[in-house]
Amino acid sequence: MRLFLCAAALVATGGVALADETAPTPEQEARALAGQFVSRLKPQLKKAMNEGGPGVAIAVCAETAPAIADDLSAESGWTVKRVSLRTRNSSRAQPDEWEQAVLYEFNRRQAEGELPARIAFGEVVDGQYRFMQAQGVEPLCLLCHGKGISDATQAALDKYYPDDQATGYSLDQVRGAISLSRPL
Repeated sequence: MRLFLCAAALVATGGVALADETAPTPEQEARALAGQFVSRLKPQLKKAMNEGGPGVAIAVCAETAPAIADDLSAESGWTVKRVSLRTRNSSRAQPDEWEQAVLYEFNRRQAEGELPARIAFGEVVDGQYRFMQAQGVEPLCLLCHGKGISDATQAALDKYYPDDQATGYSLDQVRGAISLSRPL
């Protein structure tokens, strides 16, 4: 009888574990989508930088990044976007009140030594699951987001982003975040 109960418990527990594996949490879904955004954009930016320098990479960022966010939104049912306290694309990257508060918290966490790649936050807000993953400044980012930007890079920024505020960053600062939300 004990053997039967143990076997039944194992089967029941295995079924629960299997159900958990097939139904990811909203946080797991959001983290995966944030990763997909980065994995789709980053190779294109690196390729553009290698083939044509910052001016070409800026064009890719201006045109391709919003398309990737839109595609992921359409594919997943989530709203996917990038936001920043110092916006580059003022028509798409303006944070709402919740996103602003989270970005300030991300900056605080980074200032205390936490690496941007590990900084994320999610919670339920007004019937939606909201999640943000920090985007940190990496060495390559400094060419377009750092201090002492070249004249050619500045000209490309002026062309694509006339209201740009996203310069003057240092390595490992939080530059912004990928923001995701969906109704529960």
